[in-house]
Amino acid sequence: MKLLGRVTSINVRKVLWTGAEIGLAFDHEPWGEAPWSLADPAFLALNPSGLIPVLVDGDFVLRESNTICRYLAGLHGRLDLLPAPGRERATVEQWMDWMATELNTSWRYAFLAIVRRSPGFADPTQVQASLAGWARQLALRGSQHASFTDAEALLPQMNLPSTVQTKAIGTIDPAVAVRTQRAYIAAFFDLWLRGRALGVAGQPGAVPADRARGPARAAGSRRRPGHAGLAHAGLP
Repeated sequence: MKLLGRVTSINVRKVLWTGAEIGLAFDHEPWGEAPWSLADPAFLALNPSGLIPVLVDGDFVLRESNTICRYLAGLHGRLDLLPAPGRERATVEQWMDWMATELNTSWRYAFLAIVRRSPGFADPTQVQASLAGWARQLALRGSQHASFTDAEALLPQMNLPSTVQTKAIGTIDPAVAVRTQRAYIAAFFDLWLRGRALGVAGQPGAVPADRARGPARAAGSRRRPGHAGLAHAGLP
């Protein structure tokens, strides 16, 4: 089974992640890196849109990263990644499609302006709108400022009136807030002490532009809680 596409692409990494979860060893070709041009007729014959990733499974050719991830999970019977048809599967696919449409669209302009420095993406108003949209998409609904402190672990144990607790830490599940904090703390130390952008730090928008493999960090650090299965493949 062959996977085509450079590993710096988040969509290629999504497929690589799925393959790693399944235990697949792809025959990987880094199309999109020199000398593997996406304008090469050999590549366009597989994907006329000239985009990555592309999966070649024998005589079967598949493109679109979410579709490839679903194909691989289904092919190998991984119901823990892609549940059987029904509500649970629909929820996983909902978040996969949200990532590919609303989330990616929100940060794209800022990413191209700040990281890629692409011509035509230098309008500061649109950059700010893109950063604001990115932050809005990743808001942890129901959170308050103290949702990202140890208050999430302490206040539920103090038998306070619900109005007091809600004002301090919001209405989100404390376990979700704690998991969010742990993800960011682990990513922070991986980045600044180990010099590697892993976890949430390896996603667009998480790392300062002077260090980074992603766009400048948007204002605030709130993040939508994770979701099961393949939803993790593209979520920050």
